[in-house]
Amino acid sequence: MKIAVAGATGTVGTHIAAAVRAQGDEVAPLTRGSGVDLVTGKGLSEALREVDAVVDAVNITTLSADEATRFFQAATGNLATAARAAGVRHFVLLSIVGIDRNPHDYYAGKLAQEQALTASGIPATIVRATQFHEFAGQIAARATFGPLQLAPRARTQPIAAAEVGTHLARIAAGDPQPLVELAGPREEQLDDMVRRYARAHGARGWIPAISVPSTQMKGMRQGLNLPGPGAIIGTQTFDEWLATDATG
Repeated sequence: MKIAVAGATGTVGTHIAAAVRAQGDEVAPLTRGSGVDLVTGKGLSEALREVDAVVDAVNITTLSADEATRFFQAATGNLATAARAAGVRHFVLLSIVGIDRNPHDYYAGKLAQEQALTASGIPATIVRATQFHEFAGQIAARATFGPLQLAPRARTQPIAAAEVGTHLARIAAGDPQPLVELAGPREEQLDDMVRRYARAHGARGWIPAISVPSTQMKGMRQGLNLPGPGAIIGTQTFDEWLATDATG
């Protein structure tokens, strides 16, 4: 079968594309490089010809609820509409665990994305994952001020992006199903993850923990983005991932 992947060059998108190929299916990358603009809808009709399933892992880097909402409503709304018109039988959306309990800042945009997909009427599966192990490095990069590295506090149960990619590829090849949750094998403290990541990549100075005053991060400190009892649990721990990442 032919599976289109939106965001095929991103953190998890590269793993989705690799997993699709590994299971013997064809990948159709939906990227600007392939002539597709999800926000305007340019190139979508052509790119979705003979596509059986779509995996939407597109992303935007922002902390703004308004910016995230505008982007996800446009990108996923256009993609879902074009996919339905093209006769795509299964649309799989990568979302985030707990955004209905913590619908603030960037997570407000992700919730709007889910709503845009549901409103399209296309047969779909929403897959909510916890933060990836790579999240520690992303946060570390954002929480650096000159020589000072900060470590924001939050509760998370991180999962390997590669494992998420494998699950998404498998789900896309099957029939639509109810909401799926994916999570890592154990809960971690984000500030501890950031410290371990920074140390593994050469940081030697003081790395103080801070409580970021945003509503989204407050919700994460309260555990609102931890998985429920029915979540599919991954196998690779953060320490195992970090050992591989730090050695290249």
